[in-house]
Amino acid sequence: MSVVAARFLGMEEHSDRLDVQVSVGDQMVLVRVAGEVDIATVAAFRSALWSAPARPVLQLEMSGLRLLSAAGVRTLLAAHLRVRACGGELVLVDPSPVVARVLRVSGLHRVMPILELTSSIEAARRPVVATTDLQLAA
Repeated sequence: MSVVAARFLGMEEHSDRLDVQVSVGDQMVLVRVAGEVDIATVAAFRSALWSAPARPVLQLEMSGLRLLSAAGVRTLLAAHLRVRACGGELVLVDPSPVVARVLRVSGLHRVMPILELTSSIEAARRPVVATTDLQLAA
């Protein structure tokens, strides 16, 4: 994948509030978003999603996102509808706990797929602990 757009920033006084990176592959576009998506930064967030080239899958990696406001939720829903109208799929990947809660409360978790890769990887890395509490019947 090549990085197409290294950084989209909100208003200049809030330049540290949002970081968006777009990587383009043959079948997928990966958008990594970190920081805060609110009324001050949603235009940059929307611009990054809308400027992503058409591919069958648009993955939005959200592990670094600290805030997703109602404006961000509306943008996600609009992006989902736009990608779907073109025959693609928007997949949300690793939302932070705060963002995962917003997705559940807003109902977006019912509309678009959410992959929680970090928790799956952590679960796979946990050692299997043998217990001796089992008693076999004689």
